[in-house]
Amino acid sequence: MPATTNKNNQRYFFMLSTYKGLLMATVVPFACSSMASGFINDSKGSLTLENYYFDRDYREGPGQSQTQEWAQGLVLDMRSGFTEGPVGFGVDALGQLGFKLDSGPGRSGIGLLSVDAETGEPGESYGKFDVLGKARLSKTQFELGTKQVLAPVARGMNVRLFPPLMRGAFLTSREIDDLTLQVTRIDAIKLRNSTNHEPMSISSPYRRFNGSATSDQFDILGVDYQWNAGLATSYYHATLQDLYRQDYISLLHTWALPQAKLVSDLRYFISREDGAGEAGPVDNRTFSSMFTLSTQGHSIGLGYMALSGATAMPYVAGTSPYVNTGGSQVSEFVNPGEKTWQFRYDYDFVALGVPGLKFMWRYMDGRQLKLPIAKFEAEESERDVELSYVIQSGSLRNLGIRLRNADYRADFTREIDETRVQIDYTLALW
Repeated sequence: MPATTNKNNQRYFFMLSTYKGLLMATVVPFACSSMASGFINDSKGSLTLENYYFDRDYREGPGQSQTQEWAQGLVLDMRSGFTEGPVGFGVDALGQLGFKLDSGPGRSGIGLLSVDAETGEPGESYGKFDVLGKARLSKTQFELGTKQVLAPVARGMNVRLFPPLMRGAFLTSREIDDLTLQVTRIDAIKLRNSTNHEPMSISSPYRRFNGSATSDQFDILGVDYQWNAGLATSYYHATLQDLYRQDYISLLHTWALPQAKLVSDLRYFISREDGAGEAGPVDNRTFSSMFTLSTQGHSIGLGYMALSGATAMPYVAGTSPYVNTGGSQVSEFVNPGEKTWQFRYDYDFVALGVPGLKFMWRYMDGRQLKLPIAKFEAEESERDVELSYVIQSGSLRNLGIRLRNADYRADFTREIDETRVQIDYTLALW
């Protein structure tokens, strides 16, 4: 057996044994009573196998003509319940291993694999292990450690082999019916293909900001309220110390029609620099809207997004902006002054008696971009298509296959054709 395989097997068993040790360390103080019953009985563990192929071709221009990576990932997700009593305690652990199946120095750099900064050589493997302690009192939960964050102002989406993770303190309270309060302080991010915690910066493609400026304090305050079954609103405030501040408000409304439903999704961001403004000026307002009509498996969506102010919309590097173009394969369409129209069509084949099979097609067209690298109003467009299937029964139940393709065209940067293939399977361990 190759030495690399042995080494990674050792990492996997180390993760499992470490979590068992954490369980024991937490349970032992309560072992003489019934306090540990919820901790054990409500615990769960799963192992997810992820196979990801990513091929991006650049149609013209100097530099690397292709990025191509193929990787296998293992995700060990272990979560305890809470000890009994007025204050319950628990611990979660997340182990991640990534293996190179194919790539090379001239084809790496897309983010599935770790890469040597000097040689450009993709690593054969990399591993991570993170722990999250938690405590619960009534309907309020406090967490301390590293986790995936999915707040509107810090959205760590899983768009490669692993999602970005953030380290900090997280408070979530649901003491009032239909209202959720979140208070968060984050001091570091672990990027999707990195094994280290690092300070945070602003995402800065096309020199939109000073991407070298960093911060080790990111504060978030958020309130979500469900007014009724068809109406929800949110407000969030975030500060990445000495880089930028951001306010976010949203409205999500569902109108039930006799044979259909209409969903209106409105989001608005206001951003400006904070403190010393080390990433440069920040002056942005972003309005994002999406209206989707669904009936008998069909969903037709029309979206419009408009940016105003002198700069792009800021967001933490490694995360994704929470706008109506979310999930697009190549561009995020949040450049200075950009105005974007979007048309989207989805079909769920459950309407034809094939549950688990879904199709999506969308086209996004952005104009009036005012970029530092371009002395004209630039334009960009992207077409995404996706077909996915999740097996519903049998020994391979929950095995998912996802095929994605995109064409990206622009007059200020290189054009791109991209294909992704993802296969994942989650096995419950207990």
